[in-house]
Formats: sequence, C-alpha cells, structure tokens
Amino acid sequence: MNPNTYLKHIAYDSVVFGFSGEKLKILVMKYKNTDYYALPGGFVGQEEDLNSAVRRGLKERTGLDTIFLEQFYTFGNVSRSKPEFMKAIMEANGGINEFGWMLDRFISVAYYALINYDDVELTPDAISESCDWYDLDNLPELIFDHKEILDKALATLRSNLETKLMGVNLLPPLFTMKDLQKVYEAILGEKLHRGAFQRKILGMNLLKRHEKQFSGAAHKAPFLYSFEK
Repeated sequence: MNPNTYLKHIAYDSVVFGFSGEKLKILVMKYKNTDYYALPGGFVGQEEDLNSAVRRGLKERTGLDTIFLEQFYTFGNVSRSKPEFMKAIMEANGGINEFGWMLDRFISVAYYALINYDDVELTPDAISESCDWYDLDNLPELIFDHKEILDKALATLRSNLETKLMGVNLLPPLFTMKDLQKVYEAILGEKLHRGAFQRKILGMNLLKRHEKQFSGAAHKAPFLYSFEK
C-alpha cells in the first residue's frame, strides 16, 4: 500500500449487519498480533469517490458487489483520536515508517450495511487475522470509538425500519411472515405481538404474497412473501 495514494485525516468505518435466522450479527475485525477488535474501515484514495471506497472495502471483506449501504453520521470529536492503538497495531505488523500519518487525528464518515448472512465469503485484510460475525449481544470490546459508532448505527437502523423495511437485505428473496418478524425483533431487541405485527406490515402494501410453503399439514403451511420492487 502506497501511503501517498490515500487522503489524510479522513477515513470511513462501516457497521455491517447480518441476520442468522435468529440473531442480529455484526461484522468485526481482529488485528494481527494484538487483542484489538474493530469495525471494518479504511481510507479513501486520492482519486476515489467516498462511496466507492466503502464499497471496495466491503467487497474485499465479504466478496459481495451489491450491498445495501447508507451513510449515517460523521464522527469528528477530538477525543476519538487514540494514536496509541494505531501505533501498537502498526508496530505489531511490521512497523510505522512512511505510515506515520496514520497516527494523526482522523475524521471518520460512518456507514451501515445490510447483507444476507449466508451469502458472504469473509476475508480478513492484510493486517487482520480474522473477520467474523459476532452476535449483537455478545461482542468483543471494540477499540477507538467504534462502540459509539455501532450504537449510533443501530439507533438509525431502528428508526428507519418502518420507512425502508430494512429486512429486505437481511432475508432471502422469499420469506415467511415469521421470518420477517424475527428480523424486526432482532433489530428492535424486543418481542412483538404476532397479529399486530402482521396487520401493520400488510397495511404498508410493500409485500407481494406467493404460494404457501408446504412443510407438513396443509393448514399449517405459511404463505411466502417477497418485497415489492
């Protein structure tokens, strides 16, 4: 990596949400030769659009080209600068040398992404030993201000659920109403009343109903749904 090809003092961090069928998952990196965990992030090339840089970073780590991605906040407090963490990471991975600028203060533009848990091929980057899914309620301690970034992303996701039906990128193309309710419950962190949830969702007129999914007695077969384009 040539340090002169990147913009200095600006970075991006991404909160990647996935759904396992039962729990909301978060993508977390572990840096090589350290006990440091962080959200996937990176830098922006001198001749690269910001959105393109984020998509490039996520493709490198997930193998996916098409990802729902939304910018939600910019983190720029002076207190977020923690050069001791980055210094330890760089020293554990071959030294600092020309990358000394990475110890400087950075403003980070934050994005959240929604991807299908089953579609990814997780790949760590050059200075990470792992890139793994963690349950939202069982995360390792994150360095820098990444816990604050995660909390802000989750709050934004929750506030957007009704207007954007975020489950669209967390579910397969066809799903049951129960599957969709599980996504909502995982994101909101609470149980929802089945009948009230179904009435609310169907009243939004954003679902297309398909044939029933037969898995036993006919009267127990649930309808399948997809999101209207």
